[in-house]
Order: sequence, then structure tokens, then C-alpha cells
Amino acid sequence: MSSTTSARDADSRDSREPGQGEEHDWEWRRRIRANPKSARLYRIGVGVLGAIVLIVGIVLLPFPGPGWLVIFLGLGIWASEFERAQRLLGWVHAKVQAWWDWLERKGWWAQALAGLATFALVVAIFWAMFAVSGVPGWLPDFAENWLDDVPGLSG
Repeated sequence: MSSTTSARDADSRDSREPGQGEEHDWEWRRRIRANPKSARLYRIGVGVLGAIVLIVGIVLLPFPGPGWLVIFLGLGIWASEFERAQRLLGWVHAKVQAWWDWLERKGWWAQALAGLATFALVVAIFWAMFAVSGVPGWLPDFAENWLDDVPGLSG
């Protein structure tokens, strides 16, 4: 590809109509960053929103559910504006991908074992939560009766 071809392609990207392609997708951020005060307020807003989501994720961690997903969402919010968060999110992504690749190479038995371990962890967390706080009354009667028979959970 010659330099004139790449220059022509760059010119054609710049001459797109508003609302087309990547150029317009981030125009609102460029406008915010053009003013130092709005850029600072935007960064503070992203920081605060990311922190709130991250804290909610940390609070949700001991409970079964999407705690880690919420934490990664908070990191993703931060990564949209902060380079350190981008690097951390990239590092986490690489570790998760390496774990996934390792698990795939091991075969179905390792995947089944990892699934079983995850299930056992979720059951243990539920058991601990119900042992501390009691079996919730909003569960259907058959579930409450069944849980009352589980060792360590009877009221």
C-alpha cells in the first residue's frame, strides 16, 4: 500500500457524514475533553460511578450471584477513562483466558471437575449464609422444610 493510498483513505474517513463510523462514535468524548473543566468533571463522574459499581460487586462477592461480574463491570467503567484500570482489566482478561485455555486442553473431565467444584462452592456459600442468617421465610414451603432437615440449618 502506498503512502498516497493511505492518505486518501484517511481523507475519506475524515469526510464522512456525521453519524457514520467510528469518527462520530466518540465525538461526544472529544467535545467533553476539549474543555478542561468538563473533562475533569467527566473523569470524576466516571471514577465515582466505577467505584460505586465496584463496591457493590465487592459487597455481592460472599453471596451466590454475579459479584465478580459486577466487579469486572466496575473495572470496565474505570477502564473507559483510566489507563491503569485498562491495564488491570487486560491482565485479568489474560489470566481468565489462560485458565480457560488450560481447562480446554485438559479435556472434559477437568471441565466437569471445575464445574463440580464451582457447584460445591456455591452450595457451601448458601449453606454458610443460611447457617448465619437462618432459612429465609420467602422460600416455598417445600424448600424451607427440606432446608430445615439439612445439618446445621435447623432453627
